[in-house]
Amino acid sequence: RLEKIMNKYAFFDDKNTNPAFVVMDKKPTSRLYWDAVRKIVNLDYVKKILKQNNATYHGYKNKRGLIGAASAVSWRPKDKTYEIITYREKKKIGCKRKIDEKSVIKMDKKFSFTFNNYDYKNKKIVVAPNSPCPILFGVRGDKSDLIKPMKTIKSEKIGRYVIFETNQGTDEHLQKKKIRNIKAYDSVIVKGTIISKPKTIQGGHVIFPISENNHQIDCAAYEPTKNFRNLIRELMKDDVVTVFGGVREKPLTVNIEKIKIEKLAEVYEKIIPSCPKCNKKMKSIGKSQGYRCRRCGVKTKEIETKKIERKIKTGFYEVPVCARRHLSKPLKRF
Repeated sequence: RLEKIMNKYAFFDDKNTNPAFVVMDKKPTSRLYWDAVRKIVNLDYVKKILKQNNATYHGYKNKRGLIGAASAVSWRPKDKTYEIITYREKKKIGCKRKIDEKSVIKMDKKFSFTFNNYDYKNKKIVVAPNSPCPILFGVRGDKSDLIKPMKTIKSEKIGRYVIFETNQGTDEHLQKKKIRNIKAYDSVIVKGTIISKPKTIQGGHVIFPISENNHQIDCAAYEPTKNFRNLIRELMKDDVVTVFGGVREKPLTVNIEKIKIEKLAEVYEKIIPSCPKCNKKMKSIGKSQGYRCRRCGVKTKEIETKKIERKIKTGFYEVPVCARRHLSKPLKRF
């Protein structure tokens, strides 16, 4: 019967969809969930677990949908959230969504237990997907009482809705790791000292390296993180930070989801001295040579410095809502 339902309703034409279903009498080992949420899982490994547990299952196309389905069954929540997903009427699928922006803002402000609804800095609705899929919008929250928030949003007619128990906004994908142990596709919490000032590269991405016990790794705030990059540009050499994010390969780079500034380095700038005779600014003679007044010829090797007031403070900072991964825990849930 399930196969008939899947054959009737599943969307097979998209190259990125690989539907599957899993039915089991009992939950398999929770290790499957933790492996799947934190690293790449082999399909044969999942099939072996399903067979050991006498599961009824079927995967379509490349069958990798079995990994997500089996992992979901093995999930035993330590932390959890909820999402009410609304679906479009069949005749509207593929057309531009009609969602009133002001009503989304109203809902977000009225129901404080919901999260990731609207990006105020970038003025962008986040509850609705960009793809031409059947979903109209989804509201996430710490409580399952999401019908009132749903009804607050003014939109085109809702075909149906379902409330799901989820791992969104939990940070369950992240693991604390030393730099030397980090691998491609890991999701990590890593602490280190900044080696050099962040630099902006082609595409508007901002990169900086951190080190820990003579090992180092790059960290990146990519262009989609928008104004968050301005914060990252304020970091300096010798600042101590903890970075949260997924790891890209070649070269290994942590894609920053949020950052905790643990300690700010003291930064000083040189003060160009004034001539004691004419009060004009003196000029540098050369590196470590001191300064000389061009008018009076007075020389000095004394160099004064002034402590720079940092524009940022210690504490947590996160990427804007529009750039946030589903699993990433927003600071309002801390």
